[in-house]
Amino acid sequence: MQELKWIKLDISMFEDEKIKLIEQMPEADTILVIWVKLLAQAGKTNANGYIYLNENIPYTEEMLATIFGRPVNTVRLALKTLREFGMIHIDEDSFIHITNWENHQNVEGMERVRQQNKLRKQKQRDREKAKQIEQKSKNVTSRDNHATEEEVEEEKEEENTSTTTNNATKFYEKNFGVASPYEQESILKWTNDLGKDLVIEAMKRAIKRNKKSWGYTERILKSWQKNKIFTVEQANAEEQAYRNQFQNRTRKSNKKAGSTDDGYNYGF
Repeated sequence: MQELKWIKLDISMFEDEKIKLIEQMPEADTILVIWVKLLAQAGKTNANGYIYLNENIPYTEEMLATIFGRPVNTVRLALKTLREFGMIHIDEDSFIHITNWENHQNVEGMERVRQQNKLRKQKQRDREKAKQIEQKSKNVTSRDNHATEEEVEEEKEEENTSTTTNNATKFYEKNFGVASPYEQESILKWTNDLGKDLVIEAMKRAIKRNKKSWGYTERILKSWQKNKIFTVEQANAEEQAYRNQFQNRTRKSNKKAGSTDDGYNYGF
C-alpha cells in the first residue's frame, strides 16, 4: 500500500485538558514534541495507529530516543506520561499504539490511495488482457467451435483465483470467526496482492501470538509488503535473520556487561 504523507492535527489540540495538564509538568515542551513525533511515526508506519520497526520488532525506548534525537530518559518519561493519560497504549508485546488513531487519520487520503491502487490494478489487468489478445491474434490461424488453448488457460486461472480467495476466507472463518464484508474485501485484496499462501501464513502467525484479529494480521501483511516479501520462504528467512541479529546484539551486550546469559525474549 502506498504510504500516506500527512496526518491530521486538530487546531484546538492545545485546548484539550490532557494537553493543558501536561503543559504544567516538567519537560512539558519536550513531552509534547515527542507526542507529535509519535503521531508522525504512526502515520509513517501506516498500520492503524501502531508504531513498530516491523511486524516482529517493536520500537524500544532506546530506538525512539535515537530516531527522535532525545535522551532516553526523556523518551521514557514521555511514554510513561502519555500512557498514564491514555493517549497511547503499549501492549504485552511492547508494541505502541496511538489511542483514537482515527482522530488523526487522513481518512480522505486513505480512500484516495485505495481508489488509486484499485485503478492501477485495473490498468494492469487491462494491459495484460491486451497482450493476451494480441498474442492470440498472432498464433491463431483458424477458428472453430472449440475453445483455444489460451481461453482454457484463462478459465483455469479464473477458477484458481476464485478457489484461492475462498481458501483464505475459509481459513479465516474457521480460525477467527465469521468474516465481515469489510474483512472479506480486505482478504480478497491481500490475496490478489501477495497470494493466498502468504495471507494464510500471516493468519497463522497471528494465531500463534494469540492476536486473533484481522487488524493484527493486516499489520503483518503491510510489513511484508513494505519489505518486499512475497513468499512464505522469504517471510521465514526475514524472521530468522532478525532473530540472529538480536541474538548477536544480546551476546555482545552481555559480554560487555560480564554476563553469561545470552537469552533473548522476542515477544513471540
